[in-house]
Amino acid sequence: MKLIYGKKIADGIYAGLDKKIKNLARHKIQPKMVTVLVGDDPASIVYVNNKIAMARKLGLGAEIIRMPKNSTTAKVVQVVQKICADKKVNGVLVQLPLPKQINTPEVLRTLSPEKDIDGFHAYNLGKLVVGFEDLPPATPAGIISLLDYKKTKLEGKDIVIVGASIVVGKTLAIMLINRGATVTICNDKTKNLAHITSRADILISATGVAKIIKARYVKKGAFVIDVGFSRDKKGKLCGDVDLNSVKKKVGYLTPVPGGVGLMTIATLLKNLLHATERQHGLAKTYGNISEK
Repeated sequence: MKLIYGKKIADGIYAGLDKKIKNLARHKIQPKMVTVLVGDDPASIVYVNNKIAMARKLGLGAEIIRMPKNSTTAKVVQVVQKICADKKVNGVLVQLPLPKQINTPEVLRTLSPEKDIDGFHAYNLGKLVVGFEDLPPATPAGIISLLDYKKTKLEGKDIVIVGASIVVGKTLAIMLINRGATVTICNDKTKNLAHITSRADILISATGVAKIIKARYVKKGAFVIDVGFSRDKKGKLCGDVDLNSVKKKVGYLTPVPGGVGLMTIATLLKNLLHATERQHGLAKTYGNISEK
């Protein structure tokens, strides 16, 4: 088994962003993003703090607006609308998942498509479906970058995704289908999960259930991408994959922490810069993925 760490790949993305940052600076533009964080979900807090820290390290503007867990849909919508109307803000994010009482689709619909750097507005999702990955969701796009880095051929590959959220599963499936892969998505109602996942050439798990993926869930030599982020019974940070169980069976594995999370942040900041360039007429138009 070979572990694939995200740092080297993310560093490559940041190196590519340096030219864009300098070009924007020559136009006296400092890209700025604002994240709306509702509640106190531990994983969300870690992720938000990490992306804010990296943005500031690169000299980009970054701000968090925290709202109480019992916030209403109307209040969150009001806050998002106000941020989107601010001409000094180039990227707006609503950290998911939101508390259960909040209507997530209604909140996401409030985002300005041109400032939606997480790629969850219906307009950007629609573009994704037809192959225009202009502002793609950060985690799926980060996973694609990771697969590209390993020169992984996706055409004809049997890929199984465990977890059907908009954050990873649904949107990643579209991006993989755009590249000719055969994709199966599993959810918490899927029967015989191990039977399905064990046939995958590439297995991607994004459930947030600690160590759910054991050796019997994986095909020998499979490329396994762990998107989960939780704590085990001892309180230690871990992913969906039980490392000790699968280590003699898989070919490649992304660790948690140190794997996909770093790619997500790098891709998000890449989206921020692209969105800023678009807003100021400085961006190159992205072609359809089928044309590349």
